[in-house]
Amino acid sequence: MIKRIPKLFRNFYFITTALFVVWMLFFDSNDFITQYQTSKQLSDLENVKEDYVEKMEEVEKDRKALMGNTDLLEKYAREKYLMKRPNEDVFIIVAKNEK
Repeated sequence: MIKRIPKLFRNFYFITTALFVVWMLFFDSNDFITQYQTSKQLSDLENVKEDYVEKMEEVEKDRKALMGNTDLLEKYAREKYLMKRPNEDVFIIVAKNEK
């Protein structure tokens, strides 16, 4: 029965190398599947980072525009934070969402 197996597959070094490759691909803590999942997670996180960098640039641009213009700063404070002058009343109108 053993004689039917080609001599190459009975070689000690071939068997050892094959077992090593199988171990590294499937059973090791840094196996192929784990490496793939890690690289996918890394690319997802890099995409999220790009989104945050774009938002930061937009916020920085708005900040510079607001700090340079007092009228725009007052408008922003009134709209976003509902600030008012001491002798004013603020009325907030909320639209109903119809389904």
